[in-house]
Amino acid sequence: MNIYRLCSRQTVSNLSRLSSRIVSNSPHLYVNASPISTLLDHSNGLLSVFEKPICRKGVKPFWGFRRFYQSVQELGLGESESDVEDPEDDGSMNEFLSRLVWIMRGKLMAVFTESDKETIDGMLLIIVSKVLAEVNKSGLERMLSPESLGLFGSDGDFSEDLWRTVWQVSVTVLEDMEKARKKEKMKKFLQDDEVREMYKFAGEIGVRGEMLRELRFKWAREKLEESEFYENLERLRQEEVRAQEAEESGIVREDETFESGTEMGGEKRDKVFTLPKRHGKIKYKIYGLDLSDPKWAEVANKIHQTGEILWPLEAKSISGKCKLVTEKILSLQADDDVLPLLAEWVELLSPCRIDWIALLDNLKEHNDPIYYKVAELILEEESFQTNIRDYSKLIDAHAKENRLEDAERILKKMNEAGIIPDILTLNVLVHMYSKAGNLDRTKEAFDILRSQGFVPDVNVYNAYIMACVNAGKPKLAESLITEMETRDIKPTEEIYMALLRSFVQTCDIIGTQRIATTMQFAGFHPTKEFCRLLVEAYGQTGDPDQARHQFDHMLSMGHKADDRSTASMIAAYETKNLLDKALDLLLQLEKDGFEPGVATYSVLVDWFGQLQLVEEAEDLLSKITELGEAPPLKLHISLCDMYLKAGAEKKALQALGVIESKKDQLRHEEFERVIRSLINGGFSQDAKRVQGLMETRGFTASDQLKVHLMAIETLNNTKRPTWSKPMSQVKR
Repeated sequence: MNIYRLCSRQTVSNLSRLSSRIVSNSPHLYVNASPISTLLDHSNGLLSVFEKPICRKGVKPFWGFRRFYQSVQELGLGESESDVEDPEDDGSMNEFLSRLVWIMRGKLMAVFTESDKETIDGMLLIIVSKVLAEVNKSGLERMLSPESLGLFGSDGDFSEDLWRTVWQVSVTVLEDMEKARKKEKMKKFLQDDEVREMYKFAGEIGVRGEMLRELRFKWAREKLEESEFYENLERLRQEEVRAQEAEESGIVREDETFESGTEMGGEKRDKVFTLPKRHGKIKYKIYGLDLSDPKWAEVANKIHQTGEILWPLEAKSISGKCKLVTEKILSLQADDDVLPLLAEWVELLSPCRIDWIALLDNLKEHNDPIYYKVAELILEEESFQTNIRDYSKLIDAHAKENRLEDAERILKKMNEAGIIPDILTLNVLVHMYSKAGNLDRTKEAFDILRSQGFVPDVNVYNAYIMACVNAGKPKLAESLITEMETRDIKPTEEIYMALLRSFVQTCDIIGTQRIATTMQFAGFHPTKEFCRLLVEAYGQTGDPDQARHQFDHMLSMGHKADDRSTASMIAAYETKNLLDKALDLLLQLEKDGFEPGVATYSVLVDWFGQLQLVEEAEDLLSKITELGEAPPLKLHISLCDMYLKAGAEKKALQALGVIESKKDQLRHEEFERVIRSLINGGFSQDAKRVQGLMETRGFTASDQLKVHLMAIETLNNTKRPTWSKPMSQVKR
């Protein structure tokens, strides 16, 4: 290319003098006929433009990119505003040239450390002049094709190494522009109505933190891919229409073969990123900004950091010895020491955060026990850049697996690192302690949550209420429901039912009625379980008439009597010893097709046992055996009481053995019934032993029972009606 065709006469004169000055200062450079030929020599393996600083006579100093634009205009490469037909194309070319000059400036300054700013600006002027000339002559796509690397580097204007550097930088710039374009489109789809709706729904159903963010980006990428797919279809349709029109008119475009991605031989080639097609010549405009100022480097770094958040980095590829070490880590057993292999892995890879995350994901998929070990170890690793989410995710993972001690250890490390738990971490703690049945720690986490100004959501309230219910404190749970209603948070039906069940278990009929009324006012339709609990509650208070009223109300609502509800009604009649009414109810239900089950038979066995109807009770016990179900623990307590009263030594011993084997399931009142049965049967030593089991469970005997035991011990009333030794020593 001859630059004299593109330059004004004055500029040619200045460049000629400039070339002569360079030749006189650096005679060892290879010089060709054109002033551009001074860009030839290879220096330090990169490129060489000038050996000595340049001082161009007759040309004003080149200050920043504004002067650079003016110099391009002087060379005749710029056009007026009216010559530009497509403003979008003009903006894309401006961005391309701006990025090109920014990167090339850094490369030149790295090689020519002794050159001043004016010299570097002069070098950039000649490089961009060459690029603009080639773009105007053959187009940017053809200039950056792989074949052009040797084609344009052999014309004598640039050395081969220089042109290779310019070519590589140009391709990199176009790739960065393509990524920037995708990022901008990604931002648009992140705010898409459909994506925002799915994001909102995911948050409402309990998805939180990193997972929610990843889902939002996944949905946005899917929308982006869908949009690009339809855009490509539309572009192909338009190209097909243009091809048909050209075929009908008999016109073949000059660039048709090249743009189709084929060469003259018909072989396919890889297509590079391109700028939008334009009509007319290029106008390079910087809008008066001096991008050589150091402040733009800081801006670029901030943009790069923000881009990493929107467009995450990829993990390093693992190969060779590092791959072998990774496979060894994945194959470790739960008791193996992971530290030596992990230290070797770090030394080989020098990982950053994204590499650690990739390793953790791999471990979670293939080796869950080692995953928890590594996840805890790297919390103190500097390259992992630990944040509060890493602690909370690990605590949550341990909590879901019911590993309370491990979760508390991670929480302790979090506090030692000076990280204050946020709302997500506190939510995890509330759910974890509630699931573990630790009411005190649940209350502590809940109070910290509120003290920091966070408003608990319905899930946190539900967890705290369930902790209160499981601890047998329904009144505290009821106060929390009242607090929820004042905050316009509607409790769920499951929470109301759990609270109603807790009041029934504590025999609090007032609380039971209050919750039942509250549920009806809240609009919850009475279910079969709701009616059964009311029947049981009235039966415990010795009011079989109200219990029968609730039972009949359940039948009138269309619910059929089942085994549990019938057993609750029979138990209500048992409190007043109304056996005739209980039998009439059973006969009436059997006419309607009801068949008693284990629950109903268990209540009748207990009732017959108290009446000392041993044969009838054993007959019902055989029916339970025929059903093929294991008798409940409550039935063994009834049998123990019945056989103790009847003096059946071996059978009482068998029942007591079953009770002691299931002592962890016994409640306070059941312990006391067994102890009273043993005392009444004359087995004070066995009663003392069962009392010890009761105290190990954390239960305290009632005052009446304590007085009874003390009186027996004082009177030394250890005579047994049949046995001469404790029941525990009797041969089974």
